Amino acid sequence: MELQHVTAVISGGASGLGEGCARMLIESGAKGVIVLDVNEAAGTRLAAELGNRCHFAKCDIADDVQVKLAVADGERHFGSIRVLITAAGIAGPARLIGRNGPIDMAKFDIVMKVNLYGAVHLLRACVPSMQDAVANSDGERGVVINVASGAAFEGQVGQMAYAASKAALVGMTMPLMRELSAHGIRVVTIAPGAFDTPLYTQVPPSVRQGLIDTFLFPKRMGTSSEFASFAAEIIRNPIHNGRTYRFDAGNILAPQ
Repeated sequence: MELQHVTAVISGGASGLGEGCARMLIESGAKGVIVLDVNEAAGTRLAAELGNRCHFAKCDIADDVQVKLAVADGERHFGSIRVLITAAGIAGPARLIGRNGPIDMAKFDIVMKVNLYGAVHLLRACVPSMQDAVANSDGERGVVINVASGAAFEGQVGQMAYAASKAALVGMTMPLMRELSAHGIRVVTIAPGAFDTPLYTQVPPSVRQGLIDTFLFPKRMGTSSEFASFAAEIIRNPIHNGRTYRFDAGNILAPQ
C-alpha cells in the first residue's frame, strides 16, 4: 500500500514509537493521521506542528466508547481508515509475590485493559472502516500493525502483566490475518526491543547504561524514526502479512 493518501490511526501517537510513525506518515504524504493519546498537551503540540493533516483526539484506549468516538471523529476529517498502528502501552511492573503479598489484581487488570483490550477496541473501531474502503489493484484495503514487545518472549522479573499482554498480541496475529485477509486487510505485529521512548525514562540512568552495555551492535537503544522506517516498509510491501517481527538488533534482555 502506498503511503501517500492513506488515513492512519495511531494510538500512543503523541510520543515515542507512535509519534515517530505519525511524523513518518505525514512526511510521506499521508492524507491524514489520527493521533490518539491520553497526553492532551503533547498531542495538541504535535498536531499543531504537523499541520492540518494531523488530527489529535484525547483518548483512553482502555475505554471502548472513547475509542469509537475518536475514530469516528477522525473518519469525518479524512475518510476511511487504511492503517492502524497500536503503539500505546503501559508497563505496570509488579511481581506475582511482592513485599506486601500477592499482586494486586487491579494492577494486573489495568495493564491488560490498556495493552490488550485497548488494541482490540482499536481493531473493533478501525477494521469496519477498512472493510468499506476502496481496494487497490491487489485487492488491499488496510494494514494493521500491532506493537508487542520482546517481553512477549523473554519477559523480565516483575513484567508478568506486561509480558502477558504483549504475548497476547503475538497470539492474535495469525487468527486475525486469516480472518481479515478475505477483506484485503493485512495484520502484522512488531515486537521491538529497547527503544529510546518515554517508557525508559522510568529506568534509572545506571540501569539504562548497564542495559546498553550488554548490546552487541549498535551500542545504543533504537530510535522512534528507525521503528517508523520499519513500519513504513510493512505498509508499503504487501508480502508482509501474518507475522510477528522481532526488531531488537539481536538483543535479549537478562532475567532482571
